[in-house]
Amino acid sequence: MLLEINELRKTFDDGTRALRGVDMSAKEGEFIVILGPSGSGKTTLLRSINGLVKPDQGEIKFNGRPVCKSSLRDLRKKTGMIFQDFNLVNNLSSLNNVLCGLLDSSHKMKSMFYLFSREQKLHALECLERVNLLDKAYARVDQLSGGQKQRIGIARAIAKKPVLLLADEPVASLDPIIANTIMSLLRDISREFGITVICNLHQVDLALKFSDRIIGVSGGRIVLDSLTQDVNEAYIRKIYQGHDRGLFFGDSEETP
Repeated sequence: MLLEINELRKTFDDGTRALRGVDMSAKEGEFIVILGPSGSGKTTLLRSINGLVKPDQGEIKFNGRPVCKSSLRDLRKKTGMIFQDFNLVNNLSSLNNVLCGLLDSSHKMKSMFYLFSREQKLHALECLERVNLLDKAYARVDQLSGGQKQRIGIARAIAKKPVLLLADEPVASLDPIIANTIMSLLRDISREFGITVICNLHQVDLALKFSDRIIGVSGGRIVLDSLTQDVNEAYIRKIYQGHDRGLFFGDSEETP
């Protein structure tokens, strides 16, 4: 098992109980979508995996090894992160943004001045080609569309050759057509390279279309963990019980 999470709990300083004893696992090459309403704890769960949030209790194992302060660096080297707001440096080129994904593996002083090796630059260009943006390698990212920016974010994430990709609402700000393109790209990359993907979404239709498995989170607890082929509307209603979702299938916006 690539990832194992046991009894994960997190309460924030304002008293919000974001995680209330979460248990889950992920196999190599699996494409998992986490569904849940706003405030359900899915972002806290994702950020706990790579150490952006420190859980109060529980255990995370990566490749059979408990994640702690001493092993967190190794996990981050093997994990890519894709953000809802892209998290790019707008005044840098697409190529340099992708190269930022290699900072952990570069000499610290050289990386401060973007002095990457020829091999690293060629690898970054290959990643841009994989997301069909090689022609934008030297364009500043603030000149790109939202869909192009997210593809740059994906190229940056795969540049470090991860075994795990964490995607936090990667298509929330994109129109439905572009969202489908991005999710298709993530699925194809997962299959091509055998990368495990854990993706937070609020679009139920995309979860059903692209995932191998769906995990439903509500109130800081997992209320559904099932193969996608076995999920129906009754299961989805269980995730969003108490939340006005209107039509569950085909939604593009999350209810506040």
